[in-house]
Amino acid sequence: MKSPLLIVIAALGVAVAVVLLVGIKPVDTNASVEASAVNDTATQNNELSIATLAGGCFWCVESTFEKLPGVHKAVSGYAGGVKENPNYYDVGGGKTNHTETVQIYYDSNVISYAGILHHFWREIDPTDKDGQFVDRGRMYRPAVFYHDETQKSILEKSLAELEQSNRFKEPLAVEVLPYTKFWEAEGYHQDYYKKSPFQYKLYRRGSGRDQFLEKVWGEELHTPYPEDLKSAGVIPDKDKFLSYTKPSDSE
Repeated sequence: MKSPLLIVIAALGVAVAVVLLVGIKPVDTNASVEASAVNDTATQNNELSIATLAGGCFWCVESTFEKLPGVHKAVSGYAGGVKENPNYYDVGGGKTNHTETVQIYYDSNVISYAGILHHFWREIDPTDKDGQFVDRGRMYRPAVFYHDETQKSILEKSLAELEQSNRFKEPLAVEVLPYTKFWEAEGYHQDYYKKSPFQYKLYRRGSGRDQFLEKVWGEELHTPYPEDLKSAGVIPDKDKFLSYTKPSDSE
C-alpha cells in the first residue's frame, strides 16, 4: 500500500522515508471496498485469450501491458489466496495469501502467450520471492497463474530460457500456479496511471522498478518478441528492435 506522501518522497529519493511509509496506497472514500470475481471465459471478452500475472504493484504491471499491441485490456486484482471476495485491506494485511495480480485480455493473433511472458520478465525482478522493489511482503510476490496445460508448457519453456540466459545472479523465484480464481480490485485501482498520472509516475520512478529493469536489460528492455513479429509477417531486425520505444503513460 502506498500513500500520496510516499509517492512524492520516493520520487525525491528519500530512501528512509520510503522504507518507513511503504504499505499505504491512496484510498478513494467513494469507492466500494469489495472486490469482485472475474469470469475467465474468453467468450465474455470477444474470444480474447487471458493471461494472469503477478509482478508486484498492479498499477505498474497494468500500465505496461495496456500499451502493448494486441492487448485489449489489463485488470488489476488479487489471486493466489484463500479468502473469497477479498478487499484491498484484506490483501494488504497479509492474512489472505493473495498477491496483487493483473489479468490480461489479449488477441493471440497479434501477441502470443510467449510474447506476453517475454514482456513480463522485462517488468519484474523474477528472483525476489518476498516482494517487488520498494513493495515488500507476500502480497507483492511474483507469480504466473496458468489457465491450461498449453500455457503451463509455454511458461516452463520461457522460464527455462530465462534461467539459462544467466541474466540474473540469483535463482528465479517466480511461483508457477494453476489458475483458480481472480478477484477484480476496487475501482480506484483500475487505470490508476491514467487517473493520477503525476502520482503514478512519481511512485513508479521512486519505487526503483525502472532503474532495476534498465540496469538488467539495457537496450533489450523494450524489444518486441521476435516470434510475434514473424507471425505478423515482419522480418525481425535487431536494429529496429533496439530503436523501439515503449509508449509513454499519456499515449
